[in-house]
Amino acid sequence: MSRNVMPPLGRRYEVGGRQLFLDRAGTGGPAVVILPGAAAMGLDYLNLHQQISTFTTSVIYDRGGTGWSDPVRLPRTAAEAADELSGLLRVAGVPGPYVLVGHSLGGLHARRFAQLHPGEVAGLVALDILYEQWDAYVPEPFRLTQAQALDESVTEIPAELVEGARALLNGMFATWPADIREALVARHLDPAAFADGMRERANLAELAEEVRNGGQVPDVPLIAFTAQGIDPGQELYLPAEMLRRQNEAKRAMYTDLAASVSRGENRVLENASHSWIHIEGADAVLKGIQDLIEKV
Repeated sequence: MSRNVMPPLGRRYEVGGRQLFLDRAGTGGPAVVILPGAAAMGLDYLNLHQQISTFTTSVIYDRGGTGWSDPVRLPRTAAEAADELSGLLRVAGVPGPYVLVGHSLGGLHARRFAQLHPGEVAGLVALDILYEQWDAYVPEPFRLTQAQALDESVTEIPAELVEGARALLNGMFATWPADIREALVARHLDPAAFADGMRERANLAELAEEVRNGGQVPDVPLIAFTAQGIDPGQELYLPAEMLRRQNEAKRAMYTDLAASVSRGENRVLENASHSWIHIEGADAVLKGIQDLIEKV
């Protein structure tokens, strides 16, 4: 599927010689900017985007090399992704400071953005993020070098799993408008897009080290969300005891993340999974975003 096909919502802006997808909805401030997880796309968060736009400006976008944005060389540094977002928001005319809502890898990029552009950040919402101290908390099988090794062994969705993935995506995006849902599912199942998602994850340990060595993250209000549900399929290849240990480690980790700032909080979502926290825990996440905006 060509990246030159126009997205079913929003538009593309030229930043640094490439076209990047962004959609803006709502009015007022601070603007809320959603940073997708690895292999995710801005339109995956349409449910949050539409609800946020009822009380402030909301922004969804695709990083270079993902979704409806132009290709880039992957993997790349967190600084490159952060500076790209800063430039995109400027070109799109979205004024800061922003509340950054980062999911998984997008949370690490949000923290790097805050290090490099502290004056542009009003608050942070961390959706089960890749925290730079991840390896200090989680059991060895879940550490970043192990995740990279696993990703390197997967280059495409096995043919026998494609229809299962299609059914999962259609279920998760069931409330999206039909034209958006169909385009989004097709993009996710496109082999080139899947490969790009794997390439973007190929330097997770290096990205975490970059943020650990990147200086102070500004002391702005922060709400972390800890997903305690099990991703679809995880229980098929990981023992229940190992998953329990991972969840305990995440509770401790995000509690410490919240304690790293003067106005931080960790909210635990028992029935939301890592990959789908923004859908399975949507009401709680929206409430958290509203609560954080009140603090800023």
